[in-house]
Amino acid sequence: MKNILITGGAGFIGSTLGLKLTKQGYHVTVLDNLSKQIHGANPEKDSSTYQSILNSGIKFIKGTVTSKSDWVEAIKDQDAIVHLAAETGTGQSMYEIQKYVDVNISGTSLMLDLLTNSNHTVKKIVVASSRAIYGEGKYLCNEHKFVYPVTRNDEDMIKGDFECKCPICNSKLELVPTDENSKIHPTSIYGITKQVQEQMVLTMGKSLGIPAVAFRYQNVYGPGQSLSNPYTGILSIFSTQIKNNNNLNIFEDGKESRDFVYIEDVVNATLLGLLKKEADYEVFNVGADKPIDVLTVARLLKENYNSDIKINITGNYRKGDIRHNYGDLEKIKNILGFTPQFSFSEGIKIFCNWVENQEVQEDNYQNSINEMKNKGLYK
Repeated sequence: MKNILITGGAGFIGSTLGLKLTKQGYHVTVLDNLSKQIHGANPEKDSSTYQSILNSGIKFIKGTVTSKSDWVEAIKDQDAIVHLAAETGTGQSMYEIQKYVDVNISGTSLMLDLLTNSNHTVKKIVVASSRAIYGEGKYLCNEHKFVYPVTRNDEDMIKGDFECKCPICNSKLELVPTDENSKIHPTSIYGITKQVQEQMVLTMGKSLGIPAVAFRYQNVYGPGQSLSNPYTGILSIFSTQIKNNNNLNIFEDGKESRDFVYIEDVVNATLLGLLKKEADYEVFNVGADKPIDVLTVARLLKENYNSDIKINITGNYRKGDIRHNYGDLEKIKNILGFTPQFSFSEGIKIFCNWVENQEVQEDNYQNSINEMKNKGLYK
């Protein structure tokens, strides 16, 4: 396979993957709409990832996965598709429902419809899934063993009780890594669309005899992440706030945690899935194998930027957010030989050094919070 199409290829993961593939001798085509939310008000001029793509010689198609004609142009003569294009904000998905369904589900259906009903040369599909499809992660109850908590209720969270409870006996739980066979029960529209997207690609790939692989990415961060998008990417959101000398307001009690995985590790895992036959028709978690709480993230960013801003624990919360989740990596280690190479302390230093050399973006985070407040989704 020499010709690779990357949808959403001007984005964070896509551009990093595209540049690496190009250096390895592949012919890369990118389909991307240069969303202003991600790339800024003047994407053709201001987007560093877009400029890097143009300078590398990658073929760029400005278009959208919601357009059949754009798909027809992009798929022509391709050997493989890495389908990354998606709307990605968990909070935003709870009130931009049609937008998320149109892009994530309908856009994927257009691709699969063309692969089913037209002549093409595609021999493999890689789709970006998400840890969001799990909803709350996997836990251990002293009495009921492994359980999967349901959505936390407002009554508890208003009182400052944010931890998940056993769905059977309501007792305290111990967090354990979430494996690929864990229960899928997303708590956001975004998570639902990624679940559907993953299942569509795997189902039709098997039906058509086109090997497909899905990667359930955890929270990806690193150089190249959009610093102007106020809806997703906690490290970039916090960084933009800090560089504007704005205080950080932390949701809940700051102890909510995520699995932060560095961009190079994500790209390396994706390459293994693209190139290895052992990945065909499988799903894999891609993470760093360790949960980091949000308060720790905020403190490390403040320290790395040598900032004197304040970190406030607000007790506020967003509908659709989960408490904890980190990925079990045994499957991807055993089948693809993937092990993350970057610790969080190492990765965050590289990220912060990169941010220091970027133009400071306008901090629009409060606007995103106000949108959720107006919809009754922020408490």
